[in-house]
Amino acid sequence: MIYRPYDYQIRATQFVREHPYCGLLLDMGLGKSVITLTAIQEMIEDCEISRILVVAPKKVAESTWTAEASKWEHLEGLRVAKVMGTEKQRRLALAKEADIYVIGRDNFVWLVGQYGGRLPFDVMVIDELTSFKNSKSQRFKAMRIARPSVSRVIGLTGTPAPNGLIDLWGQVYCLDMGERLGKSLTKYREKYFTTHKWNNIVVRCDVRDGCDRTIRDSISDICLSMQAKDYLQLPEIMINTVRVELPPAVREAYTKFEREKVLDFSADHDGESSNILANSAAGLMNKLAQFSNGAVYDDDRNVHEVHSEKVDRLAEIVEAANGESVLVFYQFKHDIPRIQSRLKGYKVIVYEGDRQLRDWNEGKIDVLLAHPASTAYGLNMQQGGHYIVWFGTGWDLELYQQANARLHRQGQQKPVIVYELVGAGTVDERASSAIREKKNKQQSLLDSLKDLINKYRNG
Repeated sequence: MIYRPYDYQIRATQFVREHPYCGLLLDMGLGKSVITLTAIQEMIEDCEISRILVVAPKKVAESTWTAEASKWEHLEGLRVAKVMGTEKQRRLALAKEADIYVIGRDNFVWLVGQYGGRLPFDVMVIDELTSFKNSKSQRFKAMRIARPSVSRVIGLTGTPAPNGLIDLWGQVYCLDMGERLGKSLTKYREKYFTTHKWNNIVVRCDVRDGCDRTIRDSISDICLSMQAKDYLQLPEIMINTVRVELPPAVREAYTKFEREKVLDFSADHDGESSNILANSAAGLMNKLAQFSNGAVYDDDRNVHEVHSEKVDRLAEIVEAANGESVLVFYQFKHDIPRIQSRLKGYKVIVYEGDRQLRDWNEGKIDVLLAHPASTAYGLNMQQGGHYIVWFGTGWDLELYQQANARLHRQGQQKPVIVYELVGAGTVDERASSAIREKKNKQQSLLDSLKDLINKYRNG
């Protein structure tokens, strides 16, 4: 395919070439991969670089970079090696003659260890820079060790929202090693944010008035930020919240189930710190969401079906699509067989990798079942359809937005229709509200937990 770049893509490519370390903060769908590969190709041709490392989410590492390199005519000479699989397979891939070596971010710590902290690459591309936002994570610590050995770094991610600016410190450090936002997260936080604590532990940071612009200005020389609405004319995306009413007996059973789980949780976790409490709360909310979806795991991981309301509603949506392909995001593994059983007569496939992605984009799949975490970043799925159904939204706003952007992106020819199946009167309503109001995941979980505990303690 012949690459005919938009003006903004030409500008971004030149930006990469002119800045030894930089961040492309581009909204989903603006073509970060092809921009980066074009810059890499030009620098290879000019003998400026020769070995490139791409660190990416697992599914993106498996398919996106190889597919992009082979898709465009001007990139056909690039040799891409996927450093994936067993340790032996990864070692063999690293030994190959290639221009670009792509590794999953979960193996980055291993890679740094293999080379004793000094990576033998001219360029490192960090696809989804937010993967390194946590300065306490092992992958960030490995990056901190390895960063000085690489002369060029390109960080790719979406444009940061104001409530996500606290996460910028770790990401920018990967680029400039603390030159702009400082060497310490603590000092960055103290300088630009008002912190809210619970039991002396920071649970929320709000950017101070005027500091939003100050932060953005301080990194503007190395970070190019672009929003899709300013550069692309995308078809409309329409979000539909579908309330799934539970029969009275099921609703009564859910209420009893919720009350028991919440009161047991309250008794077992009284006095815990907020961080531990938030993680535990996620487990509780998942258990309640399972019931809302129609089946729950017991302590031995056996599945017990409690109702079929959501799968029935899903079947109606698929039927109404009238032959159009539907992308369904599920939450739990036990959702899969129940959906497959209810949709007999349709070609229902579970996303696993390249083959399913190719079949989807070629229109060979009626219903593609995917976990949002496996498809959230980098995958181009817009050719396969324009209907999305969330069997349950979960609480993660970034994951929700990224997953929707698999279809709502450049190249999509039709309006994208999104359906959220929300169990009426269940924890689904709290999760959907948190997503709609763009709330912080941890704080949303804690707020919902507090509300539920008060509801049943006082009831």
